[in-house]
Amino acid sequence: MAPKITVLAAIVAMFACTAAADDWPQWRGANRDGIWRETGLLKAFDTKQVKVLWRAKIGAGYSGPTVADGRVYITDRHDKGSTSERIHCLEAKTGKTIWTRSYPCRYRVGYALGPRASVTVDEGLAHVLGAMGHFYCLDAATGKVVWKLDAVKAYRARNIMWGFAAAPLVYGDLVILHIGGTGGACIVALDKKTGREKWKAIDDGMSYSAPIIITRGGNDVLICWTKHSLAGLAPGTGKVHWQIPFEITKSWQMSSMTPIVESDLVFVSACYDGSMLVRMSADGRKARQVWRKRGVAYNKTVALQCVHSTPVIFGGHIYGIDGRGQFRCIETATGRRLWEDLTLTPRGQKWGTVHMVQNGKTTWMFNEMGEVIIGKLSPGGFKRISRAKLIEPTDRTPGRLVCWSHPAFANKCIYARNDRELVCGDLSAE
Repeated sequence: MAPKITVLAAIVAMFACTAAADDWPQWRGANRDGIWRETGLLKAFDTKQVKVLWRAKIGAGYSGPTVADGRVYITDRHDKGSTSERIHCLEAKTGKTIWTRSYPCRYRVGYALGPRASVTVDEGLAHVLGAMGHFYCLDAATGKVVWKLDAVKAYRARNIMWGFAAAPLVYGDLVILHIGGTGGACIVALDKKTGREKWKAIDDGMSYSAPIIITRGGNDVLICWTKHSLAGLAPGTGKVHWQIPFEITKSWQMSSMTPIVESDLVFVSACYDGSMLVRMSADGRKARQVWRKRGVAYNKTVALQCVHSTPVIFGGHIYGIDGRGQFRCIETATGRRLWEDLTLTPRGQKWGTVHMVQNGKTTWMFNEMGEVIIGKLSPGGFKRISRAKLIEPTDRTPGRLVCWSHPAFANKCIYARNDRELVCGDLSAE
């Protein structure tokens, strides 16, 4: 009997892990690492149009969708009579609205199209941060308000040109917010069920970059890229282990990418202020700068200088989009550029955008033109396998039509939005 029980337990565990990997419950996936772990996906598109399973009407916004427990969450801005931000919950299979929560919100930011931060779903709670610093903890199934917070009033948080954008991060019983509060409250940890403050850290302004948590030598490390530095903290207490200067010089602070990590290396990049690679100690409690590179302008860059898109990192190389849509590969250890590709975005356009996730050896891309691209990356070059249209770009902000929101990948589907609709595209092998 013992061997049968062991085998049965292994099968149950395998299916449990697969089910968990099917969701995309927060910014950049289950582990915030831009890795999609599902199998059974198509190898190439049969037509030039991705098969759309459903469409749902929504308003404008930059927040990407998230998917958890059979539901999709998305936020938008509503302008009928008075301005408000809305949180929508829809059925993942049909796109049918389950609930909508709305609250008044007067915008005082550039690109005032809607919320920026993705909803974070954890243990039946949906954590939402709006463009003007309104935070809501909601019952994920019903939309009922559990608790709420105005970051500007509670922490005298200093909004920046394009608003609050860093998606809330859940760690155990905490929800961690990157809000740029004064008095050492740039990063704040609150009890996720009650909103009671647990700790605050770093006397600095905020950026648009979402924090992440990694593990080094058995220690969890919270990595935050704020206005003036990259820092590693103890997520349970807020203790700052290390802090390395990275000055953002422009008033609009083009520091949007999420830090990416491979082994002991952390990489960050800003459109106007260059790139930096940091090496952590074995326990993650110390770090030092390996290299820092900066071009003379966003269109005269070195290494890689990212705008809205977070690169991918593996095999000792970093692949990402530069200031004019140049898709580049750089050597992680040195920052040396190995190649450049100009086929993913409109050639030479300012702030070209491609969002990437890694699925095994395959890279799935969603570009600003609303196209899905399947490819493979290597130091030898970019191999495009297939390319198809999913959704129309609608945002005219940069002087051309774009889709700038990061999609979600779950249930063998892609969920993507523009300023008019949320769509679900089928990516299954069947």
